[in-house]
Amino acid sequence: MLKPLKIGSLVLQHNVVLAPLAGITNLPFRLICRHEGASLAFTEMVSVNGLVREGVKTQALLKSSPDDRPLGIQLFGDKPADLAEAARRVENSGDLLDINMGCPVRKVVGTGAGSALLQEPLKIAAILRAVRAATKLPLTIKIRSGWHCGDNVFQEVGRIAEAEGCDAITLHPRSRSLMFSGHADWSHIAEMKANLSIPVLGSGDLFTPEDCLRMLAETGCDGIMIARGALGNPWIFGQIKEQVQRGTFTHVSTSQRAETIERHLDLFIEERGEAVAVREIKKHIGWYAKGFAGASEIRRTANSAGSIHDILRLTERIRNISDNTGHVSDTDAE
Repeated sequence: MLKPLKIGSLVLQHNVVLAPLAGITNLPFRLICRHEGASLAFTEMVSVNGLVREGVKTQALLKSSPDDRPLGIQLFGDKPADLAEAARRVENSGDLLDINMGCPVRKVVGTGAGSALLQEPLKIAAILRAVRAATKLPLTIKIRSGWHCGDNVFQEVGRIAEAEGCDAITLHPRSRSLMFSGHADWSHIAEMKANLSIPVLGSGDLFTPEDCLRMLAETGCDGIMIARGALGNPWIFGQIKEQVQRGTFTHVSTSQRAETIERHLDLFIEERGEAVAVREIKKHIGWYAKGFAGASEIRRTANSAGSIHDILRLTERIRNISDNTGHVSDTDAE
């Protein structure tokens, strides 16, 4: 089920990629996930308005490194001309361009971007036509099933994407109205795959290696995009490969968790300096510190950490916690 994935002119080593996540998939986190085996990683959502106005904060989202390739750049906006101009400006910064048509959060859809575009298929066509004419990079979109439960415009949008020159499409099979509640309807991914000739990637409710391989098997999709399942769990990429090869995978030890937190912290320090590094790594420790005895106390302590020294004391505590079987449920860990 793991196999190379061709998206336009880009050929990935395998078909398991890291999704774009606002506030999360910055350079340090991308490098962590690449180290664990992600074949492709995306920037955070990049505002077209910010790019066109050359906002410093927006430009910073494009920062990369030689180890951070291949890199997908995800744009969001709702005006064809602005998206085309943004595509031209970022063409030399990455290896693939994705347009977000699935983000459900209010501040994005309120601008007419993200999943709000699912209400306007003709605008989607105009956007893709303009962007396709503006760049030679592989072009993809990420969508949801529809705006409301049951409207299911994903098939129409898929046909438009293929006709307008998209090289692949990722479907998170929830409506915008569901946000992240309920269950992703993977049958929508299978339907889309059956009706398109371009690669279809699936996303939604991928939290374990078993989930990931089950989506590939049940839907026939060409690849999977892991989002929330990678939070505090970058090892999932390597575990999927291990599950394929051995039929099982190794649970992460507390020592591995401590080492990864420290590596993540070092990357943040190098990228943003100590003050920002401490603030950012505290958020990630809230995800890393799960699945072992005493994890809830580690998370509470992390919230009040104020220095690099405080973080390193926490990682040493984690390192010294017994693994037992290597995994404790979150309930038991409380």
